[in-house]
This record gives sequence, structure tokens and C-alpha cells, in this order.
Amino acid sequence: MEYRIDRHGGVTTYMQIVQQTKQALRLGLLQPGDKLPTAREVVEATAINPNTVLKAYRELEREGLVEPRPGLGTFVRRSLAGPQATADSPLRSRLADWAALARQAGLGHEDVSAMFAAVLDDYPRHVESVVPAAPSVPAPGPRDGEPAEKGRT
Repeated sequence: MEYRIDRHGGVTTYMQIVQQTKQALRLGLLQPGDKLPTAREVVEATAINPNTVLKAYRELEREGLVEPRPGLGTFVRRSLAGPQATADSPLRSRLADWAALARQAGLGHEDVSAMFAAVLDDYPRHVESVVPAAPSVPAPGPRDGEPAEKGRT
């Protein structure tokens, strides 16, 4: 696991570590039992404060995703990966193909991220056009004491 720290993105460094670890857990890149890099390894690779790494690991521990083992390191407790999120899933492959098309069309990383986020935000509005409509429910009949409409008995 290698962390990439964006010092200009507006997200705190410790939160970037938390988010990147969760992303690796969702994608199946980290599995239960895997060891996270030590704070020293992360500091050497990213030039950040060791307390920042420890804070991120404590947050992951608080969420039940990792567990520290004294003298051994910090290990993954559970995965966040769904069956379609793993690196070898057909869905991920199709998304990678789409990303390649977006790059060929001249879209940069931020453009692709913005477009994907916009599609996800619109998703509930498009569900009706993709998902078959529920079977129609017959209209209720007249209530007691109300006259029936013409054609109804």
C-alpha cells in the first residue's frame, strides 16, 4: 500500500490516508490479515509527520477496519469490497475501458472525476428509465357512502 498525499487538495493529510485505505479495502487491494505500512515507512515515502499516520490508523481502528498488534504492526480486520468492486471484476474492466475513452477524448483526471460524480449524483433520477416500472395498482373503489363513477359497478 502506497499513499499519495495531495498537499494542495484541501483534504487533511490524515484523512487522505483514511480515504485511500478505505478505497483499497473497497477494491479488494487490501484483505483481512494484510499488514499496513508502518508509520515510519509512510513517513519515509511521503515526508509527513508520524503522528499524522498514527492518527489515521487510529481512525481506521475506531471504525473497526484495522487492528494494531503490539510489536507487529497494524493489520486489516475486515474488507469493504463488494463482489463487483474487485480488481478482476467485469464491471471494473468496463469502467477502465470508459476511463481510457475519456482520456482519449482529452479529459483530465479532475474532468473524469467530476463527470463520474455528476452521473452518480443523477443516478436516482435515471433509475426509473433503467429499471422496469412496478406493476400498476388498480385505483381504489368508492368509499362507503360515495357514489360510484360512471362505468363502475
